[in-house]
Amino acid sequence: MGMVRRRTRRRTMLVAGGVAYAAGRRAGQGDEQGYEEDEQGDEQGYDAPPPAPPAPAAAPADDATSELERLASLHDSGVLSDDEFAAAKAKVLGI
Repeated sequence: MGMVRRRTRRRTMLVAGGVAYAAGRRAGQGDEQGYEEDEQGDEQGYDAPPPAPPAPAAAPADDATSELERLASLHDSGVLSDDEFAAAKAKVLGI
């Protein structure tokens, strides 16, 4: 009796696996149907180069430098006093 149950379970698993495999194949084929051959004859556009990576963010040193230059111009124009400039500079430099 145990042999029959084991065989039945095995068949069930094989059928379920086959159904899942077929469903995956159908879903994969549906995604590829939108591609067409391009002018050079490449199949389905797979030879297209990957998109360029995004530009790297500005380094913190650049931000600190530009901020110090801005503070210096404010100090030179008289908007910031010597004490205010020193405090703002220390804050930018993390001192």
